[in-house]
Amino acid sequence: MLSKIDTEIAFVQNALNLRARRHEILAGNIANSDTPNFKARDLDFSAALKNAMGVDGGPLKLTRTHGGHLDASGSATGGGHVKYRSSVQPSLDGNTVDPDVERAHFTENSLHYQFMLDRAASSFKTMGLAIGSQQ
Repeated sequence: MLSKIDTEIAFVQNALNLRARRHEILAGNIANSDTPNFKARDLDFSAALKNAMGVDGGPLKLTRTHGGHLDASGSATGGGHVKYRSSVQPSLDGNTVDPDVERAHFTENSLHYQFMLDRAASSFKTMGLAIGSQQ
């Protein structure tokens, strides 16, 4: 039973962390909408969440075979899943940010983030009710 609870909490935690990371990326795109040659980026949320949860082979496991090797400890920040977005309408200064598209993605991400917060609250409320009924 505890493994189901741990899995649920881990899923919500990873999803919230990745949604927050995507929020930062999208906010950066909006902030740089007038910067010449700035390329719009986005997080491949689905791939990053699968990686964070260990689905589809999980995160790549590397072994340090020499003291001079870098530590390869990964995190759920989705660093490897950030990709450049193709331009909807090319601009003369090389900037690929479309403010309307970025605001739409930002709003969509905000809704998903709020849903995950509601899901976490619901899970904790259900656990609290279950614990309270044991008295």
